Amino acid sequence: MMKVFKIAINALFTLTFASAAFAGEQKQPSKPNIIFILVDDMGWGDVGAFWQNQRNRRNDRSEPWQFTPNLDAMAERGAMLTHHYCAAPVCAPSRASILLGVSQGHANVRDNQFDKELQNSFTIGHVLQKAGYKTGLVGKWGLQGATASEPEWPAHPLNRGFDYSYAYIKHVDGHEHYPKEGIYRGRKNVWENKTNVAGGLDKCFTTDLWTAAAKRWIREEAKTAGNNQPFFLYLAYDVPHAVLELPTQAYPTGGGLKGGLQWLGTPGKMINTASGEPDSYIHPDYARATYDNDKNPATAEKPWPDTYKRYATLCRRIDDGIGDIFRLLKDLKIDDNTMVVFTSDNGPSIESYLPKEYVNYSPEFFNSFGPFDGIKRDVWEGGVRVPTIVSWPGTIPGRQVIDSPSASHDWLATFADAAHIAAPARTDGVSLLPHLTGKGTKQESLIYIEYEQNGKTPDFEEFAPNHRSRQRNQMQKIRKGEYVGVRYRIGSADDDFEIYQVVKDPQETQNLASDPAFRQMQQDFKRMALRVRRPDPEAPRPYDQAMIPAITTNGAEAGLKFKIYKGKYPWVSDLSNVSPAEEGVLTSLDLSKVKTDEGMLVIEGVIRVEKDGKYSISMSGNDGFLVKIHQANVLDGSFDYEKGRELAAAVALEAGDHPIRIFYHIQKGVSPKLALQWQPVGGAATGGPAFFHK
Repeated sequence: MMKVFKIAINALFTLTFASAAFAGEQKQPSKPNIIFILVDDMGWGDVGAFWQNQRNRRNDRSEPWQFTPNLDAMAERGAMLTHHYCAAPVCAPSRASILLGVSQGHANVRDNQFDKELQNSFTIGHVLQKAGYKTGLVGKWGLQGATASEPEWPAHPLNRGFDYSYAYIKHVDGHEHYPKEGIYRGRKNVWENKTNVAGGLDKCFTTDLWTAAAKRWIREEAKTAGNNQPFFLYLAYDVPHAVLELPTQAYPTGGGLKGGLQWLGTPGKMINTASGEPDSYIHPDYARATYDNDKNPATAEKPWPDTYKRYATLCRRIDDGIGDIFRLLKDLKIDDNTMVVFTSDNGPSIESYLPKEYVNYSPEFFNSFGPFDGIKRDVWEGGVRVPTIVSWPGTIPGRQVIDSPSASHDWLATFADAAHIAAPARTDGVSLLPHLTGKGTKQESLIYIEYEQNGKTPDFEEFAPNHRSRQRNQMQKIRKGEYVGVRYRIGSADDDFEIYQVVKDPQETQNLASDPAFRQMQQDFKRMALRVRRPDPEAPRPYDQAMIPAITTNGAEAGLKFKIYKGKYPWVSDLSNVSPAEEGVLTSLDLSKVKTDEGMLVIEGVIRVEKDGKYSISMSGNDGFLVKIHQANVLDGSFDYEKGRELAAAVALEAGDHPIRIFYHIQKGVSPKLALQWQPVGGAATGGPAFFHK
């Protein structure tokens, strides 16, 4: 019979609070409104300030360029994050990681799981609701779950932290931009909360529809903000993702309250561009554009193919909408107290969905991938590095270029920081505010990507020969400092990473893996790839069953460190930038004589495993908890935890030491109690692990 090692953590350290440390009980600085703008399939190289303006300045007529004047102005007023990574190189997993604040090593939506139910856990919306925000979604969702009858999807936005939703709920609906006419992909449904309103959307081009709906919602929230309730808007455009469909007419003049796009609210005339001919308008900057198609200045230039006029018009329409929204914020006199983030879900695509008579779309025409190799569905830089700009006048200095690596799952922690509320401990992200504002302690972002797709990197002439037609299959990417590790077509955890210095070699052409100087980095990447994630049976990987590597702990002493944080915390919280009220060492795990009041407890150290093997760990408690081994969330009882419910997981560990952290939420009036069980799976009894600390 296997021996079971049991630990009872009953009560912890008597503490008396003269005053609570929870932010909600002290006067706090004003919380900003937050607008998060996510575009679909726009490449790093599509934005003027990032790449297109360089092409313009070079004036090489064989390399056409497009314009994004409003995004360029946003960059002038704020910060460009030039080394910002999406969590995955395709929309569904990328968006899931953004909303949940976790990497693809922890997200429940991975690979190509379109329409999969977003995990019922902390989302950006949920966290900001708790911080006192009104939350709204406008645009594309695609994470609703497919098991229930519409509109009662289990992961409808209203069930995932949003007070209001005006959106394409289904993933595939976002591939057609005239929901009522359905010109290329058939009619689609637009849902206002749980009501299908598509029947009244005659001639409504979705980019315009989303902008007008966003302006209406912002205006209404600003009018009702007498109680100083801030708002959070997630504005998710469904372009320039195919189909490459055109607006009905020019963007309305002006902007803001009186101009630009306006919500009319009349069925059949819902917005002020719902007239004219659908799929007809090309921006005048591109309507007669020509280029040197044969790279011979002696021959006449050719007109841009219509496909590329369409693509550039779509990017410009987003740009116009963003400028319109900024004008609205100024008209409402809330621009100085509104943080606006612009970013993309992944790199550029090769899709147009247009009839055969059109030229096939390729991101080569504008070099939408910028100075990188790779596109959507690649983990080369061009597939996962995305254009990102942040504006917050008076708080974020303008004309900044931030080259510190960051990731899309950092936004939950960043917005929580701006809202003066602790981020959930389960998040993989860190607050980017210290980087953006120059104030506070900067933390290193986790850049970890995993993805599987049975395709190939395109054989574009611009790409390095060793990247062209590269078979993808199982892929991973890690970045540490100026270096990345990349694996394509992974067969096992032992496969070597390709190693690139992406600051000096952004195209990833010089693989350093064979250089003896990078042997240690190779091992570090392999170890990290196993320590920061948990397997998902619905997205199996060839490294799922590999043993998690141990660390070497010299001079360790018996027992675990503990930290107590006073206050009323809303959930199991990340307090890495907060000083504890009490800390010490637990020389014994018999805590029956120890008591505390309200707050957070963090216990940390290493767990010493006697031999390689698979181990079962389980825990139950009187309140929420989270157990991390290395950086992996092994037991997550941090959200909506039912008192006393046991959570269990199996972990494959190498013999040796493994860092462990236990986060426990101590609720006032509830007797603290945790029970931990540990046993080997399919092996001889070990007597349980030993705990140490440094």
